[in-house]
This record gives sequence, structure tokens and C-alpha cells, in this order.
Amino acid sequence: MAACDYQSFGRANPGARSAIDVAEAMQMLTSGSVRAASLLAYGNGRSYGDSCQNSGGAVVDMRPHHRILSFNAETGVLEAEAGALLADIIAAGAPHGFFPAVVPGTQFVTLGGAIANDVHGKNHHRRGSFGCHVERLTLLRSDGRTYACSPTENARLFWATIGGMGLTGIILSAAIRLMRVQSLDIAETVKPFGSLDEYFDLAEAADRDNEYAVAWIDQLAGGKSAGRGLLLAGNHAPHGARAAELGAARLSVPFQPPLTLLNRPFLKLFNAAYGWRRGRVAASQSGYRKFFFPLDSVAGWNRLYGPNGLFQHQSVVPVEVARETISALLAATRHAGQGSFLTVLKRFGAQRSPALMSFARPGYTLTLDFPNHGQCTLKLLAELDRITVRAGGAVNPYKDARMSAATFAASFPDWQRLETMRDPAFMSDFWARTAGRLGARKGEAAQAAE
Repeated sequence: MAACDYQSFGRANPGARSAIDVAEAMQMLTSGSVRAASLLAYGNGRSYGDSCQNSGGAVVDMRPHHRILSFNAETGVLEAEAGALLADIIAAGAPHGFFPAVVPGTQFVTLGGAIANDVHGKNHHRRGSFGCHVERLTLLRSDGRTYACSPTENARLFWATIGGMGLTGIILSAAIRLMRVQSLDIAETVKPFGSLDEYFDLAEAADRDNEYAVAWIDQLAGGKSAGRGLLLAGNHAPHGARAAELGAARLSVPFQPPLTLLNRPFLKLFNAAYGWRRGRVAASQSGYRKFFFPLDSVAGWNRLYGPNGLFQHQSVVPVEVARETISALLAATRHAGQGSFLTVLKRFGAQRSPALMSFARPGYTLTLDFPNHGQCTLKLLAELDRITVRAGGAVNPYKDARMSAATFAASFPDWQRLETMRDPAFMSDFWARTAGRLGARKGEAAQAAE
């Protein structure tokens, strides 16, 4: 497979220079013939930035390592190899009335990637992050040993691996608890709101009454309509499908356009059309793919951002300052004259992740996507970082492609704890760009395992 196939989904960073398969990596690790900072596990490349890249070494393609190993239809505990896709896990649990407790915005992420990034979904207020549902995992490190990790066995290594962005070793397999559901279909409600203040007045009640809740924001709307959008909430329908939806994407972007198609005139039209179409149906029942993974139906949709790719910015800010801070973030994007195709606002709950370093925390999280227009986009993103950090918030590392070391340290003041647990053979471009510039290792990785 060519190195370009190992690019991140945002495509704003160069792709991996070299790649090896998991069998070769396992042989290197078990024999001890691996040099420092030379490896990084690579799932399905759905990370937007450089957390899945290792330009100084090689990435390890985990996708062939994808078997479902076991499933307990009574408890909902499923064990699989780390390269299994979320789509495979959904298909295995669906006939028995189970669904993953937490899903991100695409089903084409690997199990290992979901754990390494401690991904979150539309129901963090009830279920927390993905790591809250990991029972155990097996980890191969450069000392040649395979570690069985759980909350009671090699616990420090377990907590560091969840949310550890692949830096503690190669996850070989993991067992997770699925959630029992009445069906896979979602009974959805859509409530338009005319301003950001109106959204905040609705958000807590929406979380209280629904398993899932997320808001779409018309990022370009200003004046009295600033922050207007749709509050999308849902619960698993009592009567609906009990089998996974199969089949490839119905639409695709088959080639790379020479420039971004997601310009401001297009986005104005799109936002008006989307807001009208979705807002006119107050309640409906839909399949899980339409509700959770709408963009999966368009293969190669990231090509629409143009040859320079896209930058995604996701921040979380404390509840106490969320109204003014989210408003300031949106105002900064309008002032910069740049449009976000996907603008999503969610409320995180109080459930803590077991991860040593997890992005999701109590507060409100705003996600924005921008075509890469070079320095003007980077200047805007730096301003969004500044607003976030000043509010006591954090920027998401596994969706980042350019944050400064200072922003990372302010977002994750305990980053040294993960550095202490990092396997010396593993490195990512993100970690080298941020933690690598903040100081030397604190402690020895050999102390990580208990």
C-alpha cells in the first residue's frame, strides 16, 4: 500500500513516509529490534491531524488485524482485535439487541483508534466517553512483553493507553461493554432555535430527556440570529431494525477538485437549505447510520475541501463561561471571513473517563471545520485557541494539526504523566510537535508496567 494511503483524514499534513504491517511490527517488538520513536499504530486514518502520523519512523497498519474474537449475548461484552471497525462491532451486536455505548461521527474507525483517542459521542451526558466502557485490553510494548491491562491488572498502563493516542504500545485486542437497546433505529426530534442563548436555555433539558443530543449551528449567521440552529435529540426506538445496515456509500466525491467547493456563497445556500429541510420535520424515526454517521454516506467527502485539505478545531469550555465563550468563538470565525461547513455544539456531562488524558470533560464543546487557506486560516485557529485557553478550556489533540506546544500544555497540564508512560519506541508527529518541545521525559517508561 502506498504511503499516501496513510494520510490523515484532514489531509493538511503530509502522509506517512513509510508503513509496515502489524505482523512485521509484532516481530520487531517481540525480538527487541526496534529503535526509539520509530513506530506508531495506524487505524483507519480518520484522525484529522497528525496524531496518526510518524514522519520520523513508520506507521503500523492495524487494519488486517480485525477479527471479532468473542461476544457474550447475555452481558454484551465483545472482544475484538484492534483493527476491527466500529461498523463490524455494530454488525456483531445488533442481532442480539446491543449497540456500542458510545459512537463518534463515523463508523469507520478502528477499535484501537477509538480507545487510543477516547472518542466521545452524542450521549456523553449519559455514557461518558468510549474509555468508560473498556473492560480490558492487551498491549504489546518494546520490551517484548504483552501486557493484560484492566482496572485491576496493570492499571496504570490501562489508564494511560485509553486516550494515550497510541503512544504506550500497540493495542492488540480489547473487550468492551455494549449497550442493550430496543432497536438500532432512532426516534428523533428536531427543535429550531433562533439564537445561541435560546440553545443554552434548551440544552440541559434536552440532555435530561434524551439519550442523544447535539446542535447544528449556522456559523455564518450574525446579528440577532447569531448562533441559530437546530437541536437534534433522539432515543432508540421501541420498534425498529435489529440488524446492521450494510452496503457502500450511496454517493461519492470521485476526484480531487482543484480548489475548495465549500466557499462562503455555497455555505450560505447550504445552511439555509439544511436549516429549512431539517427544521420543518419535528419528529421522525430513522436508521442509525443516518442519525449517527450521515457523512459516511458520501465517500471521499473530505475532498470537497480542496487540495490543501481541512483543519478541524474542537474546543471544550467550562459550563460557567460557555455562553460568552462559544459566542466569542463564533464571532471570531465571522470576523475572519471564513466559513465552517460542519459546526456542531454539544454538552458534555460530568462522568469522568478512566483515561489519564482525555479531552471530554464537563462543559460545552464546539466543533468547526475550515478549508485550509494557509496563513489566514492558521491565524484564525490560533485566535480560537487563545479564546479557549483564556476561558479555562481545552483544544482536542486528536483532531488537531497545528496547535502550539503552549496551547497543548494549557489544555492538558498533566501531559507529563502520559509522557512518563509512553513507550520509547512509539512517537507521533503531534507528540513531537507539542510535548516534545515542552521538556525532557519525566521518569522512565520502564516503570509504567506494574
